[in-house]
Amino acid sequence: MRVAIATGEYHLGGETFINRHIEHLFGGNTVVVCGRFRGDNPYGKPYFVRRDGLSSRDMMVAPWWLLRNRMRHGTSRLPFGEAKDALVKFLKDERVDVVLAEFGTQALALAPLANRLEIPIFTYFRGTDASKAIRTERMRSAYRKMMPRLAGVFSVSRFLLENLDRHGISHPNSTVIPSGVDIRRFAPQAKVPLSFLAVGRFVEKKAPLTTLRAFAKATQDLPDARLDFIGDGPLLEPARALAETLGVAKKLRFHGAQPHHTVRDRLMSTQYFLQHSVTARDGNTEGLPTAIQEAMACGCITVSTRHAGIPEAIDEGETGFLVDEHDEAGFTRAISQAIAVPDPLAMSMQARKVAEERFDNHVLLKILERHIQGTLTIPPGNYFISKTRAPA
Repeated sequence: MRVAIATGEYHLGGETFINRHIEHLFGGNTVVVCGRFRGDNPYGKPYFVRRDGLSSRDMMVAPWWLLRNRMRHGTSRLPFGEAKDALVKFLKDERVDVVLAEFGTQALALAPLANRLEIPIFTYFRGTDASKAIRTERMRSAYRKMMPRLAGVFSVSRFLLENLDRHGISHPNSTVIPSGVDIRRFAPQAKVPLSFLAVGRFVEKKAPLTTLRAFAKATQDLPDARLDFIGDGPLLEPARALAETLGVAKKLRFHGAQPHHTVRDRLMSTQYFLQHSVTARDGNTEGLPTAIQEAMACGCITVSTRHAGIPEAIDEGETGFLVDEHDEAGFTRAISQAIAVPDPLAMSMQARKVAEERFDNHVLLKILERHIQGTLTIPPGNYFISKTRAPA
């Protein structure tokens, strides 16, 4: 089975879940349809760039097509004119059997065309596309119009499906399949006592300043405690300044953005993983953070928040500790609880065990393949009324 993986940008090293599909789904029998090409094609895949400039002819008819698509489909994202013809040719020449749009916003752009070509199309909701993106009625309406065009819907967490459903956006063939982690590469090593790690962009949704303040308070009597931050973003410099103000700069190391293998190496020997995820003011949320799944696979004791799909990963008191969003005092207490666990090795081993059971990406990839194959046994046109679920 030949699959077209539709994504916003190709190739992004941080999008490990999408890259895994591109490299391995159905034995790697894939092509890529992207909005932008970043100049790197590490998997040697045929690819098509949807936004690779408009011809002079398309520029002339663009206003009409944009208005038409907005009125008919609720979105102006759809390809049109010569660009559309080129995409049709690419899909036909590559003998594409199915499309997997890696975000709901990508499915908006491709679902009508896939229907016209009688190519089944699925989408995968991952976070922003099922939170921030649906704050406007225009986008919610576009999603509602899109749903009957899809063969099925995947999501990294139950939370995202429920969030969509609250706005009347649902599909009966919906399945939760987390992004997962390579548990063979992410595995525990000897833990450095009182080592802490936070990974992610220095942005509002990750609340790095809350993490920093809570760590400082929880470890004020523990001079050997160390917190490593990996990531960059607009709140990085404020975080550095805050560390100086709180007098804990010597306990912190800011590494900036790092390649994925560096994150893995650090996780393997880290004892505690911190992630104070919150809903941003623009409505942006997590799905189910890959970093938490990777931390669990490495046997880290996680301290995080009851946010999005995180409670679907962390069993409170067994593999980690959770607090409400923005509860800095509670986060401080949770870090202290983690430090005071009577048998940290047992909790570490339990985190690893849960990761093996729930987040083995090899197993999850096979579940995804079986679900797609199972759906395609349904006569075309009946996908939306199907009650099919992914095999256990």
